[in-house]
Amino acid sequence: MPVETIDTLVVGAGQAGIALCEHLGKQGVPFLVLEKDRIAEAWRTSRWDALVTNGPVWHDRFPNMEFNGNAPDEFVGKDRVADYIEEYAAMVDAPVRTGVEVIKAERLPDRAGFRVETTNGVIEAARIVSATGAFQHPVIPPIVPAAAPVTQIHSADYRNPDQLDAGAVMVVGAGSSGAQIADELNRAGRNVFLSVGPHDRPPRRYRGRDFVWWLGVLGLWDLAAQEPGTEHVTISVSGAYGGRTMDFRRLGHEGVTLLGLTDKYADGTLSFADDLKENVAAGDENYLDLLDAADAYVTQMGLDLPPEPEAREVFSDPASLSDPIGSLDLAAEGITTIIWATGYKQDFGWLKVDAFDDKGAPIHQRGVSKEPGVYFLGLPWQSRRGSTFLWGVWHDAKFVADQIGIQRAYADYRGAAEIVRPAAE
Repeated sequence: MPVETIDTLVVGAGQAGIALCEHLGKQGVPFLVLEKDRIAEAWRTSRWDALVTNGPVWHDRFPNMEFNGNAPDEFVGKDRVADYIEEYAAMVDAPVRTGVEVIKAERLPDRAGFRVETTNGVIEAARIVSATGAFQHPVIPPIVPAAAPVTQIHSADYRNPDQLDAGAVMVVGAGSSGAQIADELNRAGRNVFLSVGPHDRPPRRYRGRDFVWWLGVLGLWDLAAQEPGTEHVTISVSGAYGGRTMDFRRLGHEGVTLLGLTDKYADGTLSFADDLKENVAAGDENYLDLLDAADAYVTQMGLDLPPEPEAREVFSDPASLSDPIGSLDLAAEGITTIIWATGYKQDFGWLKVDAFDDKGAPIHQRGVSKEPGVYFLGLPWQSRRGSTFLWGVWHDAKFVADQIGIQRAYADYRGAAEIVRPAAE
């Protein structure tokens, strides 16, 4: 059976892989995209039913295609995002082959390029782009044993309140996913406990502008690296119910019991760090810092945006915040389910090249690997804060495609360049 060959093989047809298709096409690069499931599969099957985008679609989109049929300030559902990515793939005539999984990729032993084993045969490629995204494998910390008398699921497997057993629910993690799931469960009448770790908490809107606009004009989307000590700080924001600022004091007054960072488990009891007040205060500081920066920008630019003093009004502390709970007996509280909204890890085990550090993370510069011919796309903070958003990954994809085009041009050189005589002659 003849071996298929291609210049550039892209692995993954989520938002990163599809964004790259346009730019590789413009560079004239022969390429193929392999996807083990469907285009944008994670948006369809690894999100809860009621999920909507965290930003309005005038902003959270590829730069050259709007969400047709949706209002610019709308927060659209997960299936609409998946459809949008498929529409984009069709617009750029993306050469995607679905239902094909990459098993292993390694360097050819006798010449440049890579041998790629797939579930549909072997492909040889001069270059490989891993566009498998930032959300590959859900992570559940090894705190509560699997044998404990409570159902444990990751937020990636949560769909809706009716899916869960009767009883109270513990949600661990107060980033956007955990906070929104806790809010949804509380609105559905469940008794909800929410473990709150370090987080940023921007205003949903301020002075007539969404927070995505403020981060844009203030240059905060283009931050090239996280500040030291903030690597594990999540952002808590929501587009649900028309878009509201995520305020943990408000959730507390609406019935959600707030807790500190989940620490350990023993004999049916969960214990929590004594950091709830600190975490909420740090979130408040982040919120107020953005208001201050926005006010300064309005003054400096002479903008006619009405003041909003009520944005600085603060809910009183709910009981669970003023008098934090140190531990909970799960059975006594009727907690039958723990939802771990604790993030994901990446897995590049299929890529057998020297491109990773001792923790398995890619070593790269803006997606260009230390290993010649290997590229990455869709990594968190790949080039900037916005790299995991549709518009952000589009710009990262352009850079990666440009670098591939440059390397192809160098590879075409055959030592026949004209010698230029010195100007003195």
